[in-house]
Amino acid sequence: MVRGMESSDNFSTCLVLNTVSAARILLRRYDQRLKIHGVTVQQFALLSAIRFHPSSPVASFAQKVALDRTSLTRSLDLLERKGLVRRLSGSGNARLCALSEIGDRLLDTLRGEWQAAQSELLSRVSAEEAATYLQVARALSEE
Repeated sequence: MVRGMESSDNFSTCLVLNTVSAARILLRRYDQRLKIHGVTVQQFALLSAIRFHPSSPVASFAQKVALDRTSLTRSLDLLERKGLVRRLSGSGNARLCALSEIGDRLLDTLRGEWQAAQSELLSRVSAEEAATYLQVARALSEE
């Protein structure tokens, strides 16, 4: 339930407000694990997308990591300044991204941190609850 809202409020059962509240708490928890490595959860997601979709144009990453194009550009600029990614020319006007050697090694470390955070979180719910949560989240986020 959204903190600070009485159960008699219509807001206490609002899917959006409860989702936003849960997302903030979960992001904070994951960010705390990743910040010692100088990245956020969103940057981790972007680094992962680059690794697993190496020949995809930069524009396609916005959808893969749920970022608008401006935020994607800002995140890529930051990751490039940190030496974690490099932008490459593709066919035509397409721009591609690749992980640098440093970025590739860091992503391996980050995946371990993510796995630990994921295990910690999953230990708080049953396998059925986790599966139901993912099913509902995916159904509600379809466009």
